[in-house]
Amino acid sequence: MASNGTDIAVAAKPKVKKLKPARKQVKPGEVEKVETPQTGKEYNIWYNKWAGGDREDSYSNKVKSQTRCNIKRDSGLTRANTTGMKYTCLFFSRGCCPYGWECEYRHTLPDPNDTLPDSSKDCFARDKFADYRDDMGGVGSFNRQNRTLYVGRIKETGNGLETEEVVMRHFKEFGEIERDDSPSTYAVKILQYRSVAFVTYKHEIHAQFAKEAMACQSLDNDEILNVRWATEDPNPVQKVAEKRRLEEMGQEVIKAKMDPGIVDAMRAVRALEDGDVLDEDGMEVLEQMDDEDVEEDQPNSKRRRVEQEEAEPPQPSGLLSADTLEGLKYFAQIRQRNGVVPEKPRARPAAAPAGLNLGDYGSDEDD
Repeated sequence: MASNGTDIAVAAKPKVKKLKPARKQVKPGEVEKVETPQTGKEYNIWYNKWAGGDREDSYSNKVKSQTRCNIKRDSGLTRANTTGMKYTCLFFSRGCCPYGWECEYRHTLPDPNDTLPDSSKDCFARDKFADYRDDMGGVGSFNRQNRTLYVGRIKETGNGLETEEVVMRHFKEFGEIERDDSPSTYAVKILQYRSVAFVTYKHEIHAQFAKEAMACQSLDNDEILNVRWATEDPNPVQKVAEKRRLEEMGQEVIKAKMDPGIVDAMRAVRALEDGDVLDEDGMEVLEQMDDEDVEEDQPNSKRRRVEQEEAEPPQPSGLLSADTLEGLKYFAQIRQRNGVVPEKPRARPAAAPAGLNLGDYGSDEDD
């Protein structure tokens, strides 16, 4: 585009990939329903197994899933994109939704930036529970944010790094995997010779989707995977790191929802209490002090701190409580530190003499 002999470069807008209508993953009646072999007399709907059977019967009797979700091919628009539904289709994650664009739920990978209406439900609108099941299966718990999946019954090929690469290649399709300081830089741990892997996603919502998408699927060796929730890591270092991560997430959420004016006001009040000076942008101005002043101030501050610790709490007297007196004393120290001269207390009026003040009057009788 030219104007007055000068070429003006127009910045090209980034292309936004538009989703096409979601396709129907299967035809109605195409998926054959396979009944679970009966190994007991009563069927436990909570553990999805026959009561009385061995703990591993429910996994040894599993068959490979007939369908599998392909995010790149199956993602698309549905009625949920117009109705405002935030939850994802459970059958879409398993690759067997026959409705396609007519589905009332979303047919896309859950977006961690979209806040779900109810935190007690997973991304498929299923209710969470207070505790995990004994086998760590099912929907999960709302008392702990779990981003790690237990993947069992893996057929290992080669060394641990090769198996780790295979697991990561199949699971990274369903969400961003957490980074760590391992050789592969991904949080995928392999227990070699035990056919077990642990996959940690960056967001819990992706772990929920991957758990359903990879249940009873296979990797490269036609195995049938056992995907469950992982138990809490007993490593104290990981516990501290997870606690710090949750605290940072909470601080970011609170900071995003707070009014900037309130934040500046709180910062100014804190600076007034600490005796700091703020510039026009609300940042603290550090005053340069001589070395001698610093050395002299350090023992004084230590002595002041020790005296405050050893001082006994004031006893309540009159109408003001001990906490009120302590607060008034604290604000008086702040004003004195900021150079505000306290007002001189007014002189108390002379106390009135006791009695009826009849001493100055004479008596009618001389006796």
